[in-house]
Amino acid sequence: MSRTNSWVWRLIHPRRTIWPTRDGLWCLCVVIGLGVAAVNTGNNLLYLLVSLLLALIIVSGVLSEQSMRGLELIAVDPEEIYAGHPALFGMTIANRKRWFTSYSITVEVLSPTSATRFLYLPRLGAGADRLLTWEDALPRRGPHRLAGVRITTRFPFGLFLKAGRPMLTTEVVVYPAVVPVSAELLRQFGATGGKATRRRGRGTDLYNLRGYRPGDDPRLIHWRSSAKTQMLMVRELEDGRARRRRARGGPVGGGIARRASDPCRRRRRAGGSRLLRATRSGQESSPAIAHGPGALRPSRHAPRRGARGRGRPRVLASAPDPREARLTG
Repeated sequence: MSRTNSWVWRLIHPRRTIWPTRDGLWCLCVVIGLGVAAVNTGNNLLYLLVSLLLALIIVSGVLSEQSMRGLELIAVDPEEIYAGHPALFGMTIANRKRWFTSYSITVEVLSPTSATRFLYLPRLGAGADRLLTWEDALPRRGPHRLAGVRITTRFPFGLFLKAGRPMLTTEVVVYPAVVPVSAELLRQFGATGGKATRRRGRGTDLYNLRGYRPGDDPRLIHWRSSAKTQMLMVRELEDGRARRRRARGGPVGGGIARRASDPCRRRRRAGGSRLLRATRSGQESSPAIAHGPGALRPSRHAPRRGARGRGRPRVLASAPDPREARLTG
């Protein structure tokens, strides 16, 4: 029973489809006409011509199947895809046959948003592979299921078009669209964080070591460096608020997943563009985006407000007057 079901399934969903081309339709019409004439007249020459044409059709099907069999497709998806921007997709087509060469291979790149593209390979030797690339733009952000590609061939006589099933229908994640950032936003963004704006403050990270000055807090003395240099050294702390970079986006109302309005979408795009520019330039970023569906979440490594024992300098025991302290080498 299982064999019967599998046979019926293959009959309904064949592995490959065959459609006659314009030349193939003319060939079929000639075969039918000559067959009718041969039956009516009983002429052996007409029977011979019909046999030759039918043999030509059979040979065409066998050679086209040999050309398509043993081909393997490996997807090469881009690392980053942004909505509305063309991304470079690719695939590697490999001929796994040991002895036979594949001829006249056409790869159809299926796309629901644009016209079908055709990539043609005149010859692919046994054991060889080729890299094919194309550009495509996805309109919306979020997960997308690619339409995939399909292998077709008209080899050897161009009478029939044999096509396989769509392949490489993988799912990719599309990031929000990146928009140009104005010079004014860049100046504001650069003035609120990044390595270029490191300055002294009341943070927790070390900014610099310098010599002791009258009035400095004795708790900031770095005793190990002072012992090495035989002079009092004080730790200068870095202002943590100056290093953190914040990119604010508009809220997406209410906790209910619904389509955001155009102003909110523009704010998210601007915030994502600024974060992307900061990431590519090698600067540290800490997003602080309003809550809601579709909004960016705060970084896990960013310190939280109100957390006990986090973001506060450690309080050491009070040290004696540094001017009266004696250093031992």
